[in-house]
Amino acid sequence: MTRYSALSLIRQGFAGHNGWPRVWRDATPRSGYDIVIIGGGGHGLATAYYLARNHGLTNIAVLEKGGLGGGNVGRNTTIVRSNYLLDENAAFYEHGMKLWTRLSRDLNFNVMLSQRGVLNLAHTDAQMEAFARRGNAMRLNGIDAELLDVAAVQQAAPLLDTSPDARFPIVGGLIQPRAGTARHDAVAWGYARAADALGVDIIQNCEVTAIRRDRSGAVLGVETTRGLIGAEKIGLCVAGHTSQLAAMVDLPLPLESHLLQAMVTEPVKPCLDTVVTSGAAHCYISQTDKGELVFGGDLDGYPSFAQRGETPRIEHICASAVALFPAFSRLRLMRTWGGVVDMSMDGSPIIDRTPVPGLYLNGGWNYGGFKATPAAGWCFAHTIAHDAPHPLVRPFALDRFARGATLDEKGAGPTPALH
Repeated sequence: MTRYSALSLIRQGFAGHNGWPRVWRDATPRSGYDIVIIGGGGHGLATAYYLARNHGLTNIAVLEKGGLGGGNVGRNTTIVRSNYLLDENAAFYEHGMKLWTRLSRDLNFNVMLSQRGVLNLAHTDAQMEAFARRGNAMRLNGIDAELLDVAAVQQAAPLLDTSPDARFPIVGGLIQPRAGTARHDAVAWGYARAADALGVDIIQNCEVTAIRRDRSGAVLGVETTRGLIGAEKIGLCVAGHTSQLAAMVDLPLPLESHLLQAMVTEPVKPCLDTVVTSGAAHCYISQTDKGELVFGGDLDGYPSFAQRGETPRIEHICASAVALFPAFSRLRLMRTWGGVVDMSMDGSPIIDRTPVPGLYLNGGWNYGGFKATPAAGWCFAHTIAHDAPHPLVRPFALDRFARGATLDEKGAGPTPALH
């Protein structure tokens, strides 16, 4: 890790931080690569890094249509967790949690992981029973889980309205203490820096306009705004735009792209040291290291590829947040944003080979793409390198919908339907 003296840090501050060395190369695209990863977000960069580190494959390009980190990896609410009910999801996301805990050391870059816990609020006896079942399933899979009564919930988040007269009466909750948050852009920067150091080309402002195939249907490369780039293998890591890229090879997918909004308040003194979620309120809340309160909620109810949302959803989320935490009612909202997420039909992701030879798919992340970043990159890299799914993602095969082997995961997001 590069070390700087106190004097050099002060000098950079007065110089407007214009003298720092580049963290990764601004690569010029070559005529061809062994592997091209489309998408320079967390999943694409993690895939390239693990291809190089775990499998010794370095003739790789990561293509990003805009600036690195400008997509969903920089537009999410930073939550990481593995509190899943189904064995298949639990195994995958717990592998990710283990990678998260050592990620700063592996990348030699501080991703600012904060294991502050994720608390799911229960508002009915039926929800408490469901949480007890999920917590027991988690513990059977070696994942930490604690069922809390009202008093313990109030101790974990003192500003919550736990009175019997609350709009959303609280009867208890389920917490995963090891879960928490990470700095989203630091994750992108860390993976980019580490992949670049292993020889991966990261090419920004390079939009893919077509995917070329030979007469047998196998991929040959991609046409881009910076020219034709050949590739023997292509990996799709483009989040909500997966269906648009797949349409270039006439590949229909069981996905819909929707907008998921989030927002932050003005910064305040520390008042919430865990992540709080409520399915009944369609809301989740955490506080950043800068003091801002981050709110998120349910999808906007229409398909979209825009990175902006509509006012009614913002109003709904803010009203729910204030109902849970009345003390937040006087805070000013500073900014809002939206991310485009691809929703699979069962709430679980797709990591697999496609019917197009040489084309691999990483998509369908619904509400949880950020927390899956290390595990998705690890498993997708294995799938591409070996032309066979990693054992952890075999249940996430593309053909599971045709086979009737869906993974209808409850507890994957903030909506009642997913709890």
